[in-house]
Amino acid sequence: MKFTLSWLKDYLDTDASLEDILDRLNMIGLEVEEVTNRADRLKPFKIAKVLEAEQHPNADRLRVLKVDTGDGEPVQVVCGAPNARAGLVGVLGKPGDYVPGLDVTLSVGKIRDVESFGMMCSERELELSDEHDGIIDLPDDAPVGVNYAEWAGLDEPVIEIGLTPNRPDCTGVYGIARDLAAAGLGKLKERSHEQIRGAYPCPVDVKFDFGDTKPMCKAFGLRMVKGVKNGPSPQWLQDRLTAIGLRPINILVDITNYITFDQGRPLHVFDADKVHGNLVVRRGQAGEKIDGLNAKSYDVDGTVCVIADDNGVESLGGILGGEPSGCTEDTANVLIESALWDEDGIAATGRKLGVNTDARYRFERGVDPDYMMPGLEYATRLVLDLCGGEPSETIRTGDIPDSTNIIDFPYSEIKRLSGIDLAPAEANVTLKALGFWISGSGDTVKVAAPSWRPDIEGKADLVEEVTRIVGLDRVPSTPLPRLGTVAKTVLTPGQIRRNKTRRALAARGFNESVTWSFIPKEHAVLFGGGNETLALANPISPEMSDMRPSLLPGLFMAAQRNADRGYGDVALFEIGQVFESDTPEGQKIVAAGVRRGTAKLSGSGRHWFGTSDAVDVFDAKADAEAALAAIGAPVDKLQVFTDAPDTFHPGRSGCLKLGPKNTLAVFGEVHPRILQKMDIEGPLVAFEIHLDALPQPKAKAGRSKGSLNASDLMPVRRDFAFLVDSAVTADKILKAARGADKSLIEDISLFDIYEGTGVPEGQKSVAIDVVLQPRKKTLTDEEIDAVSKKVIANVEKATGGTLRG
Repeated sequence: MKFTLSWLKDYLDTDASLEDILDRLNMIGLEVEEVTNRADRLKPFKIAKVLEAEQHPNADRLRVLKVDTGDGEPVQVVCGAPNARAGLVGVLGKPGDYVPGLDVTLSVGKIRDVESFGMMCSERELELSDEHDGIIDLPDDAPVGVNYAEWAGLDEPVIEIGLTPNRPDCTGVYGIARDLAAAGLGKLKERSHEQIRGAYPCPVDVKFDFGDTKPMCKAFGLRMVKGVKNGPSPQWLQDRLTAIGLRPINILVDITNYITFDQGRPLHVFDADKVHGNLVVRRGQAGEKIDGLNAKSYDVDGTVCVIADDNGVESLGGILGGEPSGCTEDTANVLIESALWDEDGIAATGRKLGVNTDARYRFERGVDPDYMMPGLEYATRLVLDLCGGEPSETIRTGDIPDSTNIIDFPYSEIKRLSGIDLAPAEANVTLKALGFWISGSGDTVKVAAPSWRPDIEGKADLVEEVTRIVGLDRVPSTPLPRLGTVAKTVLTPGQIRRNKTRRALAARGFNESVTWSFIPKEHAVLFGGGNETLALANPISPEMSDMRPSLLPGLFMAAQRNADRGYGDVALFEIGQVFESDTPEGQKIVAAGVRRGTAKLSGSGRHWFGTSDAVDVFDAKADAEAALAAIGAPVDKLQVFTDAPDTFHPGRSGCLKLGPKNTLAVFGEVHPRILQKMDIEGPLVAFEIHLDALPQPKAKAGRSKGSLNASDLMPVRRDFAFLVDSAVTADKILKAARGADKSLIEDISLFDIYEGTGVPEGQKSVAIDVVLQPRKKTLTDEEIDAVSKKVIANVEKATGGTLRG
């Protein structure tokens, strides 16, 4: 919501400075987002006078001007404006000045071999209006050499505040002034409630036709004004609209835009001569279309509320007017509409058609129902004052709903909920200043919320209103009571796991990412999703249509966006929710990571000592195992399987399982088919850890740590090489060897795989290193041989291999 300081002071009688106003707005919950001043960007431009205007020697439509800048010697400017002439007083931009309407910085240039030392500017070039038929033509007495913005009164702050959805009353300047006056920053100037007497019955009638369906319009007011004279708006009105970023169009349209921001009451004006028959407010019908005033065409259906006449649809009710009945400079008779639309219907229609307008913004939040007819009277007064004409009587269809809500309000609630010890008299003054009605006496009174506050439902809302106006600085600071013992852990096991996983992956060089929970349907299908129950009813966009079945699509796209911007070697991870179904059980917590290019643990990029290798499946496996180890998973007991999802390369991927059915993680290189369909460049490796699949840790008996199980005896190492079939996995050999003697075998590692000369075809040699760690006494040769025989026997039994001689 934007407004100027002078606009605010139309309704707020105050001597407060701009800084005080901004501080008070923040204090009462109307957060100030930005304060701008048009004069800042127009500061270089000064008033100048054309002394001479001669025909350009090489161009029929150009003139060579001698311009007095007020700084001494005149400057030469080449200009193509039709109104450029000797004696004209305009606005000059010099070399080095930035022209906002053209997004260029001026420089000395040659135009058809004639040097030009600046530009005489039009209103559009200075973003003052869309006028571009000629350069700015100022009065003859405008002072040459003076800053144009200051002389024209454009040196005024524009305040922009952020509104929460529960404050529709502050979508108009009057509502903001009312809040500031209640907060003690001045006196509110009451708005006019003039009723204009009609000279004749309104010749156009309005009826509702919603059949048995829910009405999408609650009430509709209409009035005709004959004999209006349309045209450009007066300068004060244009300046107000331009200051808040709106484009002045003509008086009739500008009046409706002005009242929208002035009172928070959207209206619409029809050209009465273009309306055929009576108006019907109804649901749209399949096959109907409307050409909107925004130069776009829309298809409507039964979910959309429209205003129609005998020719068809004339307007999208409460959202957008139609081009066929729009007002132009030739408009002589108008119909002014002020209606009360259904909030849910407005929101649904706007989302369906993708139309965002200032009217929709206000109607879907809820406008003041009691100001529907006064708003029509206010618009009529402005039309009569600025365009002339003769008004008809008003007509109204439908009933304005009764918004009265009586709340029993105990004053003790203020102290209980806010901590502020406030006298009832001060609370009454605050509520009355905000427009609340109070009846009764004693400790509990009855309070009625004003019609413009649909968000007030109960006594807690009243406490909030009193608190924000009297000031949150009056809420006493009360320390929490000190506990006598050390607080217990408040994090759940799931939160602890997520934190540990986050730290472990960050330590391995990953950057944390946060991606959307919604992905395109085609991506969801690629990763096992696409279920209709997980499709969004009202997606933000087609690219966010389905709940994600995996974190990997979002990470893949994030990695590609980095690559597109020159950062190809990235390592990204995310911890978040994935969705297998629309049930609570179908929502899982997953940790996933992606490495791209040369983003290995040891570093990425090119080096003088050689080219870095691209990431591979072993990088992804190591990342998954490190994260699992950080959260207490028994990594030494995990089994590696090759049944990874088809999103991974079938020969370069795997699963880490705790038993044959409990999959803790998947990892591998991404399948080329996935890269191609998602338009992603590789190489890319990834992993996904199912944090919910890890068994819950057992409760500890006490807080003390277990005893250190260290040995002062030297370990014993033995190497074994086995001949096994080529299809046998190394993990199977390691697992079998580890089971030979769990009390003595400290560690087992793979250090060689060989296929070739000396090894029979179809077989391979796999060499492992076994570390034996005695605990109580030094091992004898017989004990070492016994363990070695068990290792050999276990491997031969599990794999069918033999010890290599």
